[in-house]
Amino acid sequence: MNNTEDHVQDLHAGPYENILYTTYYILVFIIALPGNVLALWAFFQRGTSSSSRVFLRHLSMADICYVLILPLRIVYHLLNCHWPFGNVLCQLSGFLFYLNIYSSMYLMSFISLDRLIAVLFAAKSRVIRKAVYANAVVCLLWLLIIMSTSPMLFAGANISSNSTGTCGKLYLERPSQKALASTVVAFVIPLATVVIAYILILVKLQSVRQREQRGVKDKAVKLIVLVVIHFLFVFVPYHVSRVMYIKSAVDGDTTTVHRSSSIAKVNQVTSALMCLSGILDPVMYFFLNKVYRGKLLQLVCK
Repeated sequence: MNNTEDHVQDLHAGPYENILYTTYYILVFIIALPGNVLALWAFFQRGTSSSSRVFLRHLSMADICYVLILPLRIVYHLLNCHWPFGNVLCQLSGFLFYLNIYSSMYLMSFISLDRLIAVLFAAKSRVIRKAVYANAVVCLLWLLIIMSTSPMLFAGANISSNSTGTCGKLYLERPSQKALASTVVAFVIPLATVVIAYILILVKLQSVRQREQRGVKDKAVKLIVLVVIHFLFVFVPYHVSRVMYIKSAVDGDTTTVHRSSSIAKVNQVTSALMCLSGILDPVMYFFLNKVYRGKLLQLVCK
């Protein structure tokens, strides 16, 4: 049995853990699905008149794609870590999980760059920040991410089995040096983009004194706070634990079996935390997009 299969067995949660995971995924599903569906509807109300709306629209689409498979995780934990859905849905669950992670991170980096352009080049930004350019960039992003994650739909079929009722794609992956390198690179690029963009934005905002620039400054600060919170509580913990898990599994040191099992457990928890992205994104829409904010307040105040 390989390292991945060992960890799959170790990750069979106890009754109380399964109750917690089930409750957690149900709450995320109930909050995230209507929030992102409303956002997608709101972003389509006025067409693609701005680049930021294009990026936000695709971010909500990415969240919806993943939130729709959360019922599979709910059933999995309700059945005490038994996977009854077969190999195809197991592979699809893993594929959509990583598709959501990296599309979300890179779309947030695009939103950050878009805001950077708006702040640094206020006069000329409308020429640069056209919806047609944003659509072209997003289409290229989707193509690259789908090409990068699609092997997951076909690889490692032996990790999921109808006879054992396991699905390694829910919380784990087949560890390798290639997986370790790709994880680090795929995470560092959007993280570095966001950090550099916000440093430049903050430097620029220090010199903003004009009253007419007050709205641009306030919106930029809100974006910085929201995206930083998102990265710190969702993306960073998962990728740190994922790197530790892959490295531990690749090392294959039999004296660190208990440590590897603990890391795999942490990876499971941080993987569950990734679902919070579906809740935090609508919060960001509320503060950054007046159309979404108006639609939500209209529904709540009825």
